Amino acid sequence: MELLITGGAGYVGGVCAHVLREQGHDVVVVDDLSTGNADGVPAGVEFVEGDIAEVAPDLLHTRRFDGVLHFAAQSLVGESVQQPEKYWHGNVVKTLTLLEAIRKTGTPRLVFSSTAAVYGEPEQVPITEDAPARPTNPYGASKLAIDHAITSYSVAHGLAATSLRYFNVAGAYGGLGENRVVETHLIPLVLQVAAGHRDSISVFGTDWPTPDGTAVRDYIHILDLAQAHLLALESAAAGTHRVFNLGSGTGFSVREVIAACRRVTGRPINAVDAPRRAGDPAVLIASSRRAVDELGWQPAHNDLDEIVSAAWAYLQGLGSRAHSAR
Repeated sequence: MELLITGGAGYVGGVCAHVLREQGHDVVVVDDLSTGNADGVPAGVEFVEGDIAEVAPDLLHTRRFDGVLHFAAQSLVGESVQQPEKYWHGNVVKTLTLLEAIRKTGTPRLVFSSTAAVYGEPEQVPITEDAPARPTNPYGASKLAIDHAITSYSVAHGLAATSLRYFNVAGAYGGLGENRVVETHLIPLVLQVAAGHRDSISVFGTDWPTPDGTAVRDYIHILDLAQAHLLALESAAAGTHRVFNLGSGTGFSVREVIAACRRVTGRPINAVDAPRRAGDPAVLIASSRRAVDELGWQPAHNDLDEIVSAAWAYLQGLGSRAHSAR
C-alpha cells in the first residue's frame, strides 16, 4: 500500500513507519518537527516537512494513497490544561482539515492515534472500549472529539477507519525510541536518572489503594503497538469506524518500574516520594480482548524487563551518537 503518515518524525509514528516499510509498504511522512525529530524518520522513507493541515491535503490531492495513519498531535496533559486553545486547534481543527482532504480525495482508510486519556478516571479495570468516556483534561477531550468526528465521516462517506487507544507505550525498535525535548513518561524519565541525566525520579503518591501504594499502569511495547496498526489497515471495512484499546493487560506499579530499571541498568536510581498529582487514577489497565479477537493481534513483548532493556539500549545509543558528534 501507499501510505501517508502524519507525525511520522515522532516516537510512535516513526516506529510505525519503520515497521510498515519493513512489510513492503511505501510510506510518506509529514511532520512539522515541532515535537518530532528528523532523525526519527526511518531510512528509506520519504519525508516532507510542514504543517499537516497544509502539506497533507496537498499530498492527498496530488498523489494516490491507500490510507492515512494520523499520529500528529499536541500530547502534553499538563500543557493542555494551561493552553487548551493549542489543543483544540492543533488536534481537532487540523484533524478536521485532514478529514476533509481524505473525503474529497476518496482516500479509503484511516488509522487514528487515540489515547486512554479519553476514559478519564475509570469506574473499573481492566478498561474496555465500552467504558464511559469522560476525559479529565483538554488533551483527552480533543482526542475524543476527533473520534466522534471520524465516526460521522465513516457513516456518511464510507471511510474505513480505526482508532487505536494507547495505554503506556514504551521500549524501542529499529534504532528508534523516545527522544522528546519535554519528557513526561515514566520509563524514559527513570532511565535518565540511571544515565546520570537527572538526579532523581519523583514517585507521586505512595498511599494509593494498590499492593505497594504507588500508581499502577499498563505498559505496551512499541513494536506490538506498531503491528496493531498494520493489522488495523489490513482489516479496515468501508463505512465502519472501529475502536480498540491497546495495552498489555498487565499492570506494573511505579516502584516495580523503578526496580526493573535498576535490574536492567545495574545502576542506583534515586527515587523521591512526593504527593499525589490531582487527577491521577490509582490503576489504569487495558482490556485488549477486542483487538485480539477482531484484529488477530497478539502482543508478544509484555515482559517489563524486555521493554526497559529496549529503551535503555536506545538511550545509551543516543549518548554514544552525541559523543561521536562532538
